[in-house]
Amino acid sequence: MQIYLDGKFVPKEEAKVSVFDHGYLYGDGVFEGIRAYHGRVFKLTEHLDRLYESAKTLMLDIPLTWKEMEATVLETVRRNNLWDAYIRIVVSRGEGDLGLDPRKCPQPTVVIIADKITLYPKELYTQGLKVVTVATRRNHAEALNPRIKSTNYLNNIIAKMEANHLGYAEVLMLNSEGYVVEGTGDNVFIYRNGRLVTPPAHVGILKGVTRQTVMDLAQEMGIPVAEEVFTRHDVFNAEECFMTGTAAEIIPVVEVDGRGIGSGKPGPLTQKLTEAYRALTKVSGTPVYADLEKGGAVIGD
Repeated sequence: MQIYLDGKFVPKEEAKVSVFDHGYLYGDGVFEGIRAYHGRVFKLTEHLDRLYESAKTLMLDIPLTWKEMEATVLETVRRNNLWDAYIRIVVSRGEGDLGLDPRKCPQPTVVIIADKITLYPKELYTQGLKVVTVATRRNHAEALNPRIKSTNYLNNIIAKMEANHLGYAEVLMLNSEGYVVEGTGDNVFIYRNGRLVTPPAHVGILKGVTRQTVMDLAQEMGIPVAEEVFTRHDVFNAEECFMTGTAAEIIPVVEVDGRGIGSGKPGPLTQKLTEAYRALTKVSGTPVYADLEKGGAVIGD
């Protein structure tokens, strides 16, 4: 495996950063998780836009231009000879001292990894996911805005620890006002009375790239989509519920806090959106290899 590290491609065993890096010491950095399908990087523009937006809010100057980052992501996939991949970009504040002051970190660290990922077992996509609500509340937007995809993921990790303790693969997180916001790493949708609803950004969510893709696909199907606050009561009484994320894609939720959702099986709209999403990933994205740029076929298509 070849990993990009600060301007060089190095073997996995040599990909090391300083113990004085503030990403390690304090979680001071940003990251993105991106998927490649069939030799194309899916929604690369949207992911890079979010990366640079997160970095700007943190006053973190990424040492690569947007176009340089795009080219380096593609080169990382090529170097590892991958057709389907999970790509992780991490930009940390860089090496500094033991204090908090980011001004003591003159050069950010940039790492790009291209590998594989499997978040949930295949059977959960056909049988559906059972989730519970956890006690851990989502970060308040005025404390640490969840719209920043930062390397400080303790809020999500503590919720994931609760999920593990309770024996669930995923959970629902609420904000300080009791509204449903998201899972540990996924956005949430409910469907009821002909409308697809997902929480708005201001309640404390990460504006997921997959979330937006699903909203676009639903609108193309003529399904009304709304960004509105809702509670667990609304989830319990939804006809369908599902979660979305780059790694998870679209995963149906069939039970929440012991209450069956709809029929207790993945709903027809969830299945329809999943089919449309998977079809889109087969033909859409930034080509990694030259033959794709010329319209050539990819092995495995």
